[in-house]
Amino acid sequence: MSPADDTTVRAAGCVLWRPAPGTSSPGSPGLELCLVHRPKYDDWSHPKGKLKPGEDPLAGALREVAEETGYAAAPGPELPTVRYLADGRPKEVRYWTAAATTGAFAPSDEVDRILWLEPTAARARLTRPHDRALVDALLATHPTGTTPCP
Repeated sequence: MSPADDTTVRAAGCVLWRPAPGTSSPGSPGLELCLVHRPKYDDWSHPKGKLKPGEDPLAGALREVAEETGYAAAPGPELPTVRYLADGRPKEVRYWTAAATTGAFAPSDEVDRILWLEPTAARARLTRPHDRALVDALLATHPTGTTPCP
């Protein structure tokens, strides 16, 4: 695909994760993913949002995570960019893995609930197939050496 032109809606987000409580079994990824519920669309997705004019995509992704989930995050590897049509316009969303570090969720008009789910449950709960593919991408590049919140 070609790079975004000026009609493309630019957005960024993260697949936010934390260690799963009490998980240390061999073969288990030992992490939970944060999904956000957006009442306007009645869907479950990864935290993401439109970039401000001139905003660095990674900075925008971390800003959106903080705004939607209440958590600060330590970014990890970049994940595949997702491209689709939204209201007839091309949309491009860049994603990163991010470990939750500190914070707490507070409901808002934009996001009224979050869930922390192990990857299989998160994949099943996500509304859109392209969001499910990001779970697989995160597991393939599972960040190590990051200090996420307890």
